[in-house]
Order: sequence, then structure tokens, then C-alpha cells
Amino acid sequence: MAPAGRGTVRGPYPRSAVTSLLSPRFVIAWWANLLQSMAFFMFVYFSVFLQDLGAREGEIGVIIAAMAVAGIAVRPVVGRAMDAGGRRPVMLAGGVAHVVVMLLYLTVSSLGPWVFVVRILHGFAEGALFTALFTYGADIIPPERRTQGLALYGVSGMLPLALSGVIGDLVLGAADTRAMFVLAAALAAASFALTLLLPESATLMGDAPPPAGTFRAALAQRDLFPIWWVTLVFAMSLTAYFSFLSVFVEETGTGSVAPFFGAYAGMAIGLRVFAGWLPDRVGAKPVLYPALGMVGAGFVVLAAGSGVGALVAAGLLCGAGHGYAFPILYTFVVARSRERHLGSASAIFSGTFDLGSLVGSPILGMLIETNGYPTMFLAAAAWVATGVLVFAWWDHRPVPALAPEPT
Repeated sequence: MAPAGRGTVRGPYPRSAVTSLLSPRFVIAWWANLLQSMAFFMFVYFSVFLQDLGAREGEIGVIIAAMAVAGIAVRPVVGRAMDAGGRRPVMLAGGVAHVVVMLLYLTVSSLGPWVFVVRILHGFAEGALFTALFTYGADIIPPERRTQGLALYGVSGMLPLALSGVIGDLVLGAADTRAMFVLAAALAAASFALTLLLPESATLMGDAPPPAGTFRAALAQRDLFPIWWVTLVFAMSLTAYFSFLSVFVEETGTGSVAPFFGAYAGMAIGLRVFAGWLPDRVGAKPVLYPALGMVGAGFVVLAAGSGVGALVAAGLLCGAGHGYAFPILYTFVVARSRERHLGSASAIFSGTFDLGSLVGSPILGMLIETNGYPTMFLAAAAWVATGVLVFAWWDHRPVPALAPEPT
């Protein structure tokens, strides 16, 4: 067997080798993902930083979208690298780049070209690290507990959402937005230190040539088309609050995003910890449809009111939806993908969220400028409803079974 990082990935370690969902590898990877997510979610205040530099909502959307462009561009490379050489080399490279780019934000002082360069570098780093960490998690979770396992693993990405609002308020109360970049760099460095402890999660096939066209094959797999679609719908809707809620609460006088994101993350975590088994018991789609419906309902609440009560109610609804929708969609990807293409399929799935930000941020930003926040939130709700109806029709049709993989 070749050493980690060389040869071609044959697939995850045999599932029978996983004796417990909460294995040491799971716990270490969970904490590594939590810390890198903490660094990422400090950027819910990035729109405030840009506004302080003089950016309007439309400009904020474009700058935020620059990171998404880079994230999309790097996904094919990341997918092929993980399918050919394993998850660990991508995690380590992404971790180093993540620390460096957090520090580069300290050099941004205007809305000139440099802010776009830093955002693009951030997109490369985040795209590689997020994809590798979540593919690693999928590798080590037993298939019979896949949705529950991914939901619990995803708590490491949801808990920082609640903490970032509180920590961000404390940091901004004591310093300025640049202090958040220093904190983000420290969190990224701690995450990288933990990934050094993780062994490779895929067995390698010696010196055999890497599989050709794994990214294209995963992208073109017919029974994944509806999954790519509904994931894009979900991803575009998320930009309504991840990109603009911090500016929304300032302009409406609510004062803080903490009530929304605290309720959001608290509901998502609670459902995943205490009811994460539900999709595995009653079926994924019977849970997915109401979950996405709750996301849309949350937008309607935000359109109707801007007080703390409205933020909490909307956060509970959107958090409940996210709490189930993300692990269910990723479970569909893992279950339907060929084992040798899982790295590429995971890269496409995570890249879809960058595509959602790329498309959604400028559109929603322009809607705010021309029609205001209530119209933007209602448009996001209508988009979710339309997307779910299309998915229900599309994925209901039978899809030809996969042909056997060549040996």
C-alpha cells in the first residue's frame, strides 16, 4: 500500500472497521471543522467592514461573490486531488492557506483591487478546506447511520454560527472589525494544528494511475442532477441572511445579528442532537420538504418585521430548515455517488454553496437597493418554494440505474 498522499483512492476504509460513530478520528475532525467554521463565520460582520469602507449593498454583494468565484474554480482541482491522492493532503494545504489569508485581510484598507485579490485567495482556501473536512467526515461515518452522523458532524459547523454572533459583538464592542481578522487567523491556526493529527481516511492503490474524469463523471451523473438543483436553490437562499443580515439589523435599528443566529444555530443543533435520527427512520424526503418550507417561512417573517422577536422567530424557522436540509442533501450525494468519485461529488456539493453566493449575493443586493429588504426576503421565500416544487417533480421520475463500475 502506498503512503498517504500517493497513488489512487480506492475508497474509504471498510465500514466494518468503524466501531463507533464517535471514534477518535470523528472527534478530532469535528473539532477541526468547528474551529475553521468559527473563523469563517466571523465574516458575518464582513459586510459591516465593507460598509465602513464606503461600499453600498450592491457593491457588497459583488465583493462577497468574488470569494465564491474562486471557490467554484478550485472545486474541480480539489475533487480530483482527493480522488487521486486522498483527503489529508488537501486538508493540510487548505489549512495553511486559510491561516495566511486571514492575516491578509489586515492589509485591506480600501475598496480597490486588493480586496478582490484577498477574497479570491480566501475562496481557494475555504473551498479546499471545507470540502476536504466534510469528505473526511463522510468517509468515517457508518452508512446505516449516515444522515444522523452527518447531522452530528455538521453541528461543528452550526455551533460557530451561534458563537460568532456573540463573540463578534464583544470584539466590535472592544475594538474594530480588524480585530476579528486576528481572531479568525488564530482560530484557523488551531484548526490546522488538529488536522495534523488526522490519518488519511481513504485507502490508496499503490502506483496505479489516478482515475480520469472523476469530476466530470460526478457532475454528469443523472440521478444527481436534481440534487445539484435543490442544493443550489438552498444555497442561493442562504445569502439573504449570511450576506445581508448584519447590514439589515443596523439599518432597521435592531442592533445585532446575535438573536437570529443564536436561535438559528440553537434550533439546528437541538434537532441534530436529539432528533437527528428522524430522516433515517421516516425517510429523507418527508423531512426535507418541510425543512425547506421552514426556510421559506423564515424569510416571510423577516419581511414582515425587524424587531428582536421577528429575528428570533425567523432564526428558529431557518435554523430548523438548515438543521435537516444540509445533512439530508449531502446524504443523497454520498449515497448516490460512486465510491471512487466521492471526493469529486463532495467538491461539487460544497461548490454549489459558492455558486449560490456568486449568483444570489449580487441579485439580492440589487433587489435591496431598488425595492428594499422586505421585497428581497419575499423574493428569497418565493425562490425556495419554486425550487422545491421543481425538485419534487424532477426527482420523482425514475432514473436508470448506474452501470457497474469497470474493474
